[in-house]
Amino acid sequence: MLNRLTLFLSPVALASVVLYSYTKRWTLLSHLVLGWSLAIAPTGAWIAVRGAIDSPIPLLLSLLVMLWTAGFDVLYGCQDYEFDRREGLYSIPARFGIAQSLWISRALHAGAFAALVALYFLTNLGMIAIIGVIATGALLIYQHTLVRANDLSRLNAAFFTTNAFVSLILFLTFGSAVFFKH
Repeated sequence: MLNRLTLFLSPVALASVVLYSYTKRWTLLSHLVLGWSLAIAPTGAWIAVRGAIDSPIPLLLSLLVMLWTAGFDVLYGCQDYEFDRREGLYSIPARFGIAQSLWISRALHAGAFAALVALYFLTNLGMIAIIGVIATGALLIYQHTLVRANDLSRLNAAFFTTNAFVSLILFLTFGSAVFFKH
């Protein structure tokens, strides 16, 4: 019962998910491919419901998801630095080292935050959503204070805990804002 555009684009989703597992063998952009694989979901859902991309909202949401995911995957990939180099795998940490990778992760998260701010202004969802924007920004900053190039011991807290809270906060604040707006 899905529309024709959804059917035509479904191979893109399948190929993205299948090909991601192999990307570390041929490109250091595997972190962005993972981000892409998750990011196509919001726009895909929009297309499935509406049959078209008739707004920048799903694209901004997808950009946010892609940059956020790539940023935390680079961060998480720092613990695989030695393995990736030894096995000849491509990743941002293997190519640039841990210290530079932490900066790349920060830049990706800054881009994700910029997309979130743009999404907030585009949707005009009010006070509840701005609380989510502020809390997300604070958590992204906090995440990067937990990890140092010479100390990855708090990487799991930075990766699992803060990202779980970002997801929950965005769901609750933006979801509530949409619910109360309509």
